[in-house]
Amino acid sequence: MRSDTTASPQPSTARGAVAVITNRRGELLLHLRDNLPGVIAWPDHWSLLGGGADDGESPVAAIVRELDEEAGLTVADLAELFEIRDVHGSGQIITFFSGSWDGDETRLPLAEGVKLQFFAPEHLGILTIPPFIRDGIHRCLAARPA
Repeated sequence: MRSDTTASPQPSTARGAVAVITNRRGELLLHLRDNLPGVIAWPDHWSLLGGGADDGESPVAAIVRELDEEAGLTVADLAELFEIRDVHGSGQIITFFSGSWDGDETRLPLAEGVKLQFFAPEHLGILTIPPFIRDGIHRCLAARPA
């Protein structure tokens, strides 16, 4: 695993985890976050499923828990990729994971946020996505076999 630890204006020791989940068509599962400014980071942005790690919780345990809590989702092939600091938001160090899932996202029991939707990579440019999430998605996609 590689780490990018660019200095944040407000460094944080908090950690989080997100998952780049793709289906067999190569589309990415994105989560539209609630519009709750001051309550959640990156309100009204498309992001990846995931969230903050509890005290003493490993990144892998955090992503497994978050996927279940947010969407009732279990991803059997999760692989740890790299870390990126959210320098423009929470300041957290976020561990990125990848995995695949081929279900119908509209049938997932969404517990947080507005909706889940698969997007083809070529459509990501028109979406409002936090910069560190966009960077992580691009790194993940660039590392995929051709």
